[in-house]
Amino acid sequence: MRSEVHHHTEEVCEPGLGLYAHALREGRVTRAEAEHTPCLLVARLLRPDRDDAGLLEPVPPAVGLHRALRPLADRVADERRHTARLVETFEPLLRLARGPEAGPEASAVSVLSGHDRINDAITAAMAEARRDMWCIQPQTARTRRTPAVHRLPLARDQAFLDRGGRIRTLYQHTGRHALAIAARYEQIRGDVEARTLDEVTDRLILLDRSVAFVPANKDRTLALEVRHPTLTRYFASTFERLWSLATPMYPEAVREPTLNGVTPRQRAIATLLVEGHTDTVIADRLGMNVRTARVHIAKLAAGLGSESRAQLGYLIARSGILDQERDPT
Repeated sequence: MRSEVHHHTEEVCEPGLGLYAHALREGRVTRAEAEHTPCLLVARLLRPDRDDAGLLEPVPPAVGLHRALRPLADRVADERRHTARLVETFEPLLRLARGPEAGPEASAVSVLSGHDRINDAITAAMAEARRDMWCIQPQTARTRRTPAVHRLPLARDQAFLDRGGRIRTLYQHTGRHALAIAARYEQIRGDVEARTLDEVTDRLILLDRSVAFVPANKDRTLALEVRHPTLTRYFASTFERLWSLATPMYPEAVREPTLNGVTPRQRAIATLLVEGHTDTVIADRLGMNVRTARVHIAKLAAGLGSESRAQLGYLIARSGILDQERDPT
């Protein structure tokens, strides 16, 4: 009897991938053939054939990929919210003066006040760094300005690259069209890569996985300099997960994939609409201005024939935009 102790149904195993490829080539497989690869049914890569209950047919790979990535994206969003709650909780505590009795942990997290003090601390930390600089840059009014806003970071980034360092930066998808970002990459030289996601965490700079800088208030006049190993490992793990889900933008841009004619941005907006968010919240989370968000919402409404905001949410859910292929019940 074939042993399946090693088989984890949460991920598609190699035999499962082989059977799925066979199903794509042939159009269907038998239930008996799929008996030893339950992961295909758990991942909803196979569904019952409409004409023969003894057969299973494959769902399109694009649909399968979308379903596989959705739980990961949800977990990333949960971690982003958790990080924001932690910073909000600890902000008043970190403002307290630290005396000698605070212990060795006190210097592991420092509060920096004012843009000049924050920039000086980042510059000093970058002068010590030798290997990696990982950044998360959400789209804001500041990042959409002219290239002049990037002059200081550009100079210190170039110095870091000249020493043999490498830089990896995550932006939101809206950053793919930002002139200031494009101008920045036209001037920089060295081992640099950039990728994009619909949503990212708040700003992060992580150097050599040993020191991190994160905002401590909304207007970014306060920041935390973090050197605690547990926290920097957490930031590194979060960045690596986001990076693996992101779409390459630089040095070689990859076109964002569409699914049955629906773009990733439309799906992202549709998801937030169904969750009941306002235009302002949608624009903020996706890194675009409210006017652009409303243009996309209007296009979704026109395409689905919606006459009201409430009806639009219902039509999105019914249309299958968020889950293009549904298993029969």
